[in-house]
Amino acid sequence: MTAVPKETRRGRGGPDSSEINGPSLFAGSVLMLSGPLSILMGASGIAQDTLFSASRYAYRFDLTAWGWIHLVIGVAFVITGLGVLTDKSWGRRAGVVVAGISLITQFMFVPYYPLWAIPAMTLDLLIIFALTRFHVGTSGGR
Repeated sequence: MTAVPKETRRGRGGPDSSEINGPSLFAGSVLMLSGPLSILMGASGIAQDTLFSASRYAYRFDLTAWGWIHLVIGVAFVITGLGVLTDKSWGRRAGVVVAGISLITQFMFVPYYPLWAIPAMTLDLLIIFALTRFHVGTSGGR
């Protein structure tokens, strides 16, 4: 039996690797998935489509305002997702902030479209968990 070189055994994601870890890849991918979906939802709201139903609610906004909110959050998701996937220093922190803002706005949006808002809130929580809980730094610290 031959010996396997140390570099081969270490494989992907080792301490000297420049690739991102699994949870960051998950968070970046979900950001890149949720971003275009939020952009499409925002475009639907801006176009005053009949997708949303207006109701009496404490956080009641004009549907066009909700469309712009979703559009801006969607663009922020895409930019942040690119930052996380390319392992930029600002990507993780921005991802947590953008997902937190999205979580709050999705909570406020539940009466308008619960079939979208509740799964989106779940994804936002998973993004925040993945970006804050799992981090392998290059210096060995967390």
